[in-house]
Amino acid sequence: MTESTTGTVDPKILSKVKSFSGYVEAKLGFRNHWYPVGFTADFAEGEPEKRKILGLDLLFKRIDGKVFAIRDRCVHRGVPLSTKPECWTKDTITCWYHGFTYRFDTGKLVNVLSMPNSRLIGQTGVTTYPVQEMKGVVFVFIGDTDKPVPPLSHDVPPQFLEPDLEIRGKHREIKSNWRTGVENGWDSIHLYLHRDAAIVKQERLLLPLAMPAKDYSVDDFYKIIDEPEGPKGIRTTKGEFVAPIFDGVVEGQVVVRGADDGTEKIPDFSSVWLPGIVVIDPWPARTMVQMEWYVPVDEKTHVYFQTIGKRVKNDDDRAQWERDFKEKWLPLALDGFNEDDIWARIELEKAYQHDTMWIDEQLAEPDVMVMRWRQIAHKHNRGIQRPEHLR
Repeated sequence: MTESTTGTVDPKILSKVKSFSGYVEAKLGFRNHWYPVGFTADFAEGEPEKRKILGLDLLFKRIDGKVFAIRDRCVHRGVPLSTKPECWTKDTITCWYHGFTYRFDTGKLVNVLSMPNSRLIGQTGVTTYPVQEMKGVVFVFIGDTDKPVPPLSHDVPPQFLEPDLEIRGKHREIKSNWRTGVENGWDSIHLYLHRDAAIVKQERLLLPLAMPAKDYSVDDFYKIIDEPEGPKGIRTTKGEFVAPIFDGVVEGQVVVRGADDGTEKIPDFSSVWLPGIVVIDPWPARTMVQMEWYVPVDEKTHVYFQTIGKRVKNDDDRAQWERDFKEKWLPLALDGFNEDDIWARIELEKAYQHDTMWIDEQLAEPDVMVMRWRQIAHKHNRGIQRPEHLR
């Protein structure tokens, strides 16, 4: 097997996966898209916060309530500004090495403390990145400075922006590529992995071992969403096209069963969206929707950005949802249920870190959904993040 650590893929491999070659190339993710980097509470006023997104080291700071983002690299000798952040004024950061000082809003070099008459002052600066804060989540746009920035609504699931949906969640780094994260979450037969999850018994869920389609020769069980003005992705359709599997049979003998004695039948739908988001609706309860981002950090790491949304009518509802999330749904769903997904994708990464796995894999019939996702991502991404973008 061939393992690439340079961000490039052997052209011979790409020639064999033509319908999704851009996806295979996108080890560092897709550029010219919006990505979540944290929750509002993660960015305290005046406190610099370091993040790595798509291989890029960025530095964030909230100034007078607004979050700004700059490249975490001094233009002088390339050292990280975050090694020893020096913010002598609220709007600037000074490099600890030679005193090169930049504004957070424009990135411009405005002073050099060790050389106040430098010809570089006002003529250069660090790259800045657009930031938006929505629903208690901070998003950053990683892309080309000479291209228009699309609206955030084009890079989040439609449910996310609904006015009454209150978002709670957590994020953590996982040692696998972002693509194994998306494919694990979107895989329609990986429910087998969760058959012993505590949430199934505690909430009396009717949860099969898998939910494959009745007939893979037709496309009735999913809908591709690719309108020009809006997010791009795939959404499953009505449950009438699905044939749940509850009996696990080995040579004619039932050896394992899904949870067929539950009273709560969820979820109804699932969907996957660019640049790498899976939605389970409803989940983990009838009144909630789970939306999770798989944010590229580097070739071998992604941030698992998990959220649960619940509709609220007033402040009392909001306060109750806050308590319920922390006391029940965080430990039971995001930690408990999704822990299975985490270790599964870490194991999956052991195979897909080798580029040849993209042509060695032997996909089963339900994996047509995984293949459709790869093809949609290949067709509708706005650019591939490549090693040269990290220079």
